[in-house]
Amino acid sequence: MDNKITSLIKNISDTILRDNIKQHEFGDVILPFIVFRRLDAYLEKINKKDIIREYNQALKKSSNAEEIIFHKFKIPFFNFSSYDLANLISDPKNIDKNFKNYLKSFSSNIIDIIKNFKIEDKINTLIEKDLLFKLIDKFANIDLGIDNISNHKMGQIYEELIRYYSELYDEESGNHFTPRDVVDLLVSLVFETEKDKLKNKNLVRSIYDPCCGTGGMLTIGKEWIKENINKDLKVELFGQELNDVTYAICKSDFLMADENPENIKGPYSSLSNDKYSDRKFEYMITNPPFGTSWSADEEFVKNEANQSNGRFLSTLPRTSEGSLLFLQHLIDKMEPNGSRIGIVFNGSACFTGDAGSGESEIRKWVIENDFLETVIMLPDKMFFNTGIMTFIWILDNKKSNKRKNKIQLIDASKKFKLLKRNLGEKNKEFLDDHIKDINNLYEKFENNDESKIFENNFFGYVRTTID
Repeated sequence: MDNKITSLIKNISDTILRDNIKQHEFGDVILPFIVFRRLDAYLEKINKKDIIREYNQALKKSSNAEEIIFHKFKIPFFNFSSYDLANLISDPKNIDKNFKNYLKSFSSNIIDIIKNFKIEDKINTLIEKDLLFKLIDKFANIDLGIDNISNHKMGQIYEELIRYYSELYDEESGNHFTPRDVVDLLVSLVFETEKDKLKNKNLVRSIYDPCCGTGGMLTIGKEWIKENINKDLKVELFGQELNDVTYAICKSDFLMADENPENIKGPYSSLSNDKYSDRKFEYMITNPPFGTSWSADEEFVKNEANQSNGRFLSTLPRTSEGSLLFLQHLIDKMEPNGSRIGIVFNGSACFTGDAGSGESEIRKWVIENDFLETVIMLPDKMFFNTGIMTFIWILDNKKSNKRKNKIQLIDASKKFKLLKRNLGEKNKEFLDDHIKDINNLYEKFENNDESKIFENNFFGYVRTTID
């Protein structure tokens, strides 16, 4: 189902936008329209006439008309215009002004999302080139309702299209999207050992992702807990996202998934504008961007690194690679009573930097504080934008007795199935059996050909210059 819809949407952009909109701007146009149709489909289930009547009456009586509608109808958002995508196309001559009126008539939480798409200029271009009617007509006939496509499936559609349009622009598409099979492995490693802790009733637990993209890793983490541990556990999701488009998509989907969209902060960098500076979390899962400069955050990070209670060590990594800064950011948010972190790295987090360098000092601090529990080497070519080897680090500030002052290294580089067709650079995937095998290696905690266990001090070294 989702493959058909993804292909249909790609075809819309190729047939309607090609030769009229620059190819690298396709995503800037199409992704917001997917959200508009998704919102539109949600509102089809609601009696809009009642909302419009109630809203107009509330405006006459109170300045808090929105709150009155939210309270009375128990809905996360609404639109008080008489238009939807279907009846917009019934008046082709006035579709330009009617569509703009439709967008302006959403509740303020959706207006914020639309603002982050920065789509006003694109809409004007569509109007100038006589494409707006054609685009709305196509999207009005796609069923993107939540009954037809779950939020998880919708997330996959978003992320595949983000990857596709990013590649047209030759961007680092992997910065937006972690493949589902890698996420499944990551969340199983974080949560599998927590089963006994999470089976009690009336528990509330939090999951946080400082680079949350469209929110897929968060929702998959929650889904895994509900399906494998405790369906009644209350799981609260928190995230922050720098990219304005993926931030807007994430917030819109949270609205329709009965998640709290106010728990998604952005579009701001978690490093220099941490919107959860006063929060701790039980679980944290993330895939920070590989090989990305943090020079835009440099002044702020260096100032905080000079503070005794800051998140960052005074010895910082080189500005060309910021992944270890995200690791420190997460460690700062660990609950004193116990937190677990699952984070995806490339090899630079493991190997870059000689003794005494910023990278080495950060690794030393992590190991000497006994945070690092496991490092899993994944196969190459698991990601869409890079063929390099990648690693999952699992950290825990309340290790089990058998793991205290030890680090387990797991070689999972030979556990994969080749894809029939490459997806960008990705030509390998994990099947369920591979994920089970890796989890078994992790849980057994034994020395064998694929698993090695070392004392923390095994990783310490010094570099000595002899004249």
